[in-house]
Amino acid sequence: MTTYPPGRHDFTRSAPVRLWEDGFASDPHRYYAALRAQGPIGWAELAPGVPAYLVTDRRAALDVLHDQETFSHDPRAWESTVPADSPVLGMMRWRPNALFADGAAHVRYRTTLIDVFDLVEPHDLRARVHRAVRLLVGRIGPRGGADLVGDFSRPLMALVFNDLFGLPDSHGDRLNEGLGKMMEGGAQAAEGEAQYAQYVLELIAAKAERPGDDLPSRLLDHPAGLTLEEVTWQVFLTLGAGYEPTANLLSNTLSRILGNPAYYSTLTSGARPVMDAVVEVLHHETPLANYGIYYARRPVAFHGVWLRDAVPVVVSYGALGHFAEREATGGRHPNDASHLSWGAGPHTCPVKQHTLLLVTEAIERLTQWLPDLDPVLPRERLSWRPGPFHRSLTALPVRFSPRSPDQPGVPS
Repeated sequence: MTTYPPGRHDFTRSAPVRLWEDGFASDPHRYYAALRAQGPIGWAELAPGVPAYLVTDRRAALDVLHDQETFSHDPRAWESTVPADSPVLGMMRWRPNALFADGAAHVRYRTTLIDVFDLVEPHDLRARVHRAVRLLVGRIGPRGGADLVGDFSRPLMALVFNDLFGLPDSHGDRLNEGLGKMMEGGAQAAEGEAQYAQYVLELIAAKAERPGDDLPSRLLDHPAGLTLEEVTWQVFLTLGAGYEPTANLLSNTLSRILGNPAYYSTLTSGARPVMDAVVEVLHHETPLANYGIYYARRPVAFHGVWLRDAVPVVVSYGALGHFAEREATGGRHPNDASHLSWGAGPHTCPVKQHTLLLVTEAIERLTQWLPDLDPVLPRERLSWRPGPFHRSLTALPVRFSPRSPDQPGVPS
């Protein structure tokens, strides 16, 4: 059993840093600085009356991510302590899937997910992205202007993920609406959770009746023998974790590229890879900023803090990337992974390569078709969606020379 130095602090009587405030969306690093001033672990609030320990130190974060004897992903003890209408329950309540499981159950669920995603070949995913980009450029190209969040990043992910999960393009708006409400964790969170759950239930019922060449059908047919309920909750996890954070990674990266003209010119000329911008975003504006959620199995002294059980211990990927950049000595290669945005340990993101391929292909294809994208607003005037868990732009308005995917000189 891992042991840690004695705890000196008990935050339970302190005023928490409130991550549900509007100010957190506009300036999260100010809130992270206040938490970091408390030490490796700070006392935060995810919603009114929902406290949490926020881990802002890399060493402490790695201990949480790797120490399965001390920390669990199972939130059921915590669930019994919060109101049934808490706006964060949609993102944090227990479900029988890989995210909320430990031990053998986690290995079983995770293995099935890895197996079915491994069947998605890179060339196949690339072709799906190209089809989606071409369709969206066909819509926005002739207009000479667009919102790269609402007109590109989010609908592109809806197109690609509905394609992978065996649904028609027309279902994208339902997916976007339900997940968007749930992720923000506000007054409409419960409604969004219900909408998204209904979306998934209808999908699984359709695939159980008529299987196809898609991810849910492969899960239903996997030799692990998952029940219909287990398949439903794996799809609830993977479709949600794939669509929303990847859309945000795409729009945040586009924002960072377009906000720096010199950077943009090196990318469009091929002198600098898109991956550099993606890694910068994973350091500074990672899409799942505060969603590495664990629970101490028992009260424990941990990095100078007495942790209570049944209180979320949140690995803050947003804070970790920010402080890692500030604390680094010497130069940093852009592919350095100290941001930890993919997690670490048993719950490391199992589809990292798929995500990176999807985002980089989408950006490269978009900038080939629309090479003169020009942001309407300076980056500091862009607004961000509220919510403690994510880093998500409200809109990214741009202008460009009107083009059609069918006109000469546009890539096929």
